[in-house]
Amino acid sequence: MPSKLDILHQPSPNFGERRDGQRPELIVIHYTAMDSAQAAIDWLCNPEAEVSAHYVIAPDGQVTQLVAEELRAWHAGVGSWQGQGDVNSRSIGIELSNKGDHPFAAAQMDALEVLLAGIMQRWGIGAEGVIGHSDMSPGRKIDPGPKFDWLLLARQGLAVWPDQVAEQADWESCAAEFGYDLENPNCLDAFRARFRPWAEGPSDAEDARIAARLAQLSRRD
Repeated sequence: MPSKLDILHQPSPNFGERRDGQRPELIVIHYTAMDSAQAAIDWLCNPEAEVSAHYVIAPDGQVTQLVAEELRAWHAGVGSWQGQGDVNSRSIGIELSNKGDHPFAAAQMDALEVLLAGIMQRWGIGAEGVIGHSDMSPGRKIDPGPKFDWLLLARQGLAVWPDQVAEQADWESCAAEFGYDLENPNCLDAFRARFRPWAEGPSDAEDARIAARLAQLSRRD
């Protein structure tokens, strides 16, 4: 794994100021769903697209910065996390060049780990603040998808994982405490896509125990 990243810069015009004095407290992981990293960068830099991200990571691990971290990129769209909307104003967006139908390259994940560690240190973001696009916008978005290795990040302290199962609890209350918007009917699907992709049917005791552990992990001292 590289200890330092060689970051390219291709400024996007698609950004603004963070609203109401907000600062980054979340990092949202996406996949590009495009044929190449450069195609994604070109689109995210196109004024007509009206979308952007702070960073794009290619499969070979090359990182390109499009928007400065202190500014508001347009990557999250409609959704919420922990009861708050305007996720763009309180997050940093990272796009991984991948269509979601194959595993993410080792070099890409290595670069992501280094980038995440730096962002988290600069802004004081804990592991519980690293989420997927699907977490904050269930049903509307499915990225980074089932091929993304959340456990790998968690082992480096860069995301949360229910490594210990808590006692029986209520799935809805614990999932909401972790961050999911329970008014969205697709929350269980998004939750399972990240933590339990093989599960089917209504929420069950195992979902509840996992959500209870995630709620514990989200309680920062």
